[in-house]
Amino acid sequence: MRVVVIVLLAVNALFFIWSRGWLDAVTGLPADGGREPQRVAGQQHPERITPLAASSVAALAQKSCLELGPLDGDAALAAAQAALKAAGADAQVRSSEQPGVWVVATIKLADPDFRARKEATYKQMRIAYEPLEGLPAEQPAFVLSRHASQAEANADAAALDKRGLKGLRVLALKPAQTRNTLVIPQADGLLAGRLKASKDAAFAAGFRACSAAAGASAASS
Repeated sequence: MRVVVIVLLAVNALFFIWSRGWLDAVTGLPADGGREPQRVAGQQHPERITPLAASSVAALAQKSCLELGPLDGDAALAAAQAALKAAGADAQVRSSEQPGVWVVATIKLADPDFRARKEATYKQMRIAYEPLEGLPAEQPAFVLSRHASQAEANADAAALDKRGLKGLRVLALKPAQTRNTLVIPQADGLLAGRLKASKDAAFAAGFRACSAAAGASAASS
């Protein structure tokens, strides 16, 4: 019995010493490490922590699919991706090729009399024509046909040449280009609100709800 009493006294004394923190450096287990003020002292940038309002919590639970675009060219795509990354959003890229517009056009018809004779010729041959627009340096001139590729335009120009129409040109009215759309499959309500309210020039194309095809594709991804 005497031994038991001595052991209990020793254990109580050891616990008393540890509870006062005198053994913290030895044991590595702070006596009050799980209580204040140690936890408060260990916080990093506590001023950045703010409680969320109930409306914000509800907005976080709302998920929607957003599209940004169309974005023409690689530069616009890169700028939008960088802006989205800075906003903390991940987006998928959807790309589509837009065909160009090539035209078979006459030479410049600066002389009114010469232009009138050309019009009479086209009417007699039942060839549709229209004024050339969009290329000020090549005007005035007539457009005889429009095509989705340079090869098609060259072929039509050769066919018209065989019919006796000389001096025709193939001009690129609008070059082919790649159009991109950025899709954010699961944007919460807070993120969607920030993006739609942003004045960043990279978002000038505007955010909108995903089309059915884009939404289905994003969901499968």
